[in-house]
Amino acid sequence: MCKCCGQINRATDENIPMSNILALYTFGVFIEPSEHPSNDGFHQRNDPILDDVANASGFIARSGYEGDPGPESWGVQVQPRFYQERGDGWSPATLSLWRDLESMMAFSYFGLHAEALSKGREWFEKPKWPPYVTWWVEQNHVPQWSEAVERHEYLHAQGPTPKAFNFKQPFDATGAAISIQREKIKQLVANASKSI
Repeated sequence: MCKCCGQINRATDENIPMSNILALYTFGVFIEPSEHPSNDGFHQRNDPILDDVANASGFIARSGYEGDPGPESWGVQVQPRFYQERGDGWSPATLSLWRDLESMMAFSYFGLHAEALSKGREWFEKPKWPPYVTWWVEQNHVPQWSEAVERHEYLHAQGPTPKAFNFKQPFDATGAAISIQREKIKQLVANASKSI
């Protein structure tokens, strides 16, 4: 899959196994409207984090946003019911594809993204909803924003299940509960540290 446009290209994606991959949707609501000075730190980190994710181990592709330069949007961007209009018409959300849970976690909790997570309380409301959801998709499936929102709301209503889960209660592609491979995460973080 092309990291720039999000299109799957079997001719160039020979190193992506023919199996299921993981979709990840994240969602937050700013405390203040997006352009408020209190969100400057978020905006300053956004593009560098998107650059980092494009080079992250296990990352496959991400959706872009309608009307923004970069990757194509995976359908019309919709918001979950938790969205609260702040006068700017949007709220931070991401939709991406990954090879495995450990790669997702290594990226999320290491480096610039981890530093941004530690400052999240400065920018975002404390969520009464899950901040993210992950689920398995077939290797050639590109999830749409509407599918991501449906999974997010399902996780909120039902808790973690094979249909929609989190890092605390993950499932494999067959629906079996699994444990995160912590040693694999440590190795991925160590490898990422060497490449900096």
